[in-house]
Formats: sequence, structure tokens, C-alpha cells
Amino acid sequence: MRDFRDAKIMAKALRQALACRDISLTHSETLEIVARQFGFDQWNILAAKLDEAEGSSSAIALEPPIPIFRIFDVAKAMEFYCGFLGFTLDWEHRFGENFPLYCQVSRGKLIMHLSEHSGDASPGAKAFVWMTGVRAFQAELSAKDYRYMKPGVEDAPWGLEMTVTDPFSNRIAFCEKK
Repeated sequence: MRDFRDAKIMAKALRQALACRDISLTHSETLEIVARQFGFDQWNILAAKLDEAEGSSSAIALEPPIPIFRIFDVAKAMEFYCGFLGFTLDWEHRFGENFPLYCQVSRGKLIMHLSEHSGDASPGAKAFVWMTGVRAFQAELSAKDYRYMKPGVEDAPWGLEMTVTDPFSNRIAFCEKK
């Protein structure tokens, strides 16, 4: 299935097909017809969309950030993130025995780093996470009857929001757009 990125190829094919029927159009006329087929008033507008699409494949591409939260007790952190929130421990790293932990936990597309290293992050940080299904997530967490956290869902102007606080005062606001 072709999309707007194939517009120039489509215009050339249209021009050739019409030429076989003795209908003569310029290349620019066929570009205008193709632009209208994609719902644009003129070729210049579609061309700008093509430039945007080509720009998105440039050498520069940003990825979502990975928050780093400071932790002080590995067992409590794993109880909260893996046990309560349902994250998976992806990997962990220590520079040697009796060194601080640095690890990655994830759930779905959300990735977070947890660190015992004093210089990596300040306790009390906050991450904001867009999601779908915040009410179902809140129900899942409530069903776990976690001793230290009973989050609710608030109706904020920007969406339905549920904030959880880990044992080290770091907060994650899970928000679903209205």
C-alpha cells in the first residue's frame, strides 16, 4: 500500500498512464492531482510533509528519557518496583563485591534505572508517565494490598492521574489523557 511518501512515483505513473491514452499532462500537473488525492490543497503542502518525513530519518533521533531514581535499600526497592508495581528486573550492575547497585527495571515500554550511587540522583525526584488504562492499573495495585501505598486516581485538567511514591520519596505520576 502506498502512502504520501510515494507521491512522486505515483505522479510519474499517473502521467505515463494518461499518456498511453493520449492525455498529456505536465509532471507538475500530475503532482498537483496526487497532492489532492492525499487531501492537500496543493503540491507544496504535500512536499513539506515529504520533507518532514525525510527529516525524521536523519542521523539525529531522540529516544524517550530513562529516569534514574536514588534508592537506599535494594530489598525495599525490589519489593516496591517488582512486587508492587509489577516491573521486571532487566539487569543489575555492581563494580565489585560490597559496591552500590545500579539496575534497570521495566514494565511495557517504561524503563527506569535505580541506583544506590550517591551521585546519580537526588531522592525525592518525580517522573511523569503517559499511559492508557490508569484505572485498571490502579485496580491492579489496590488488589495487591501493598502495606505502604494505596494510590487513588485523580481527575486532573490534563488527564486521569495516579501518583505512587517509592520508599525513598521518589514519585511516579501515571497519567492517561482524557
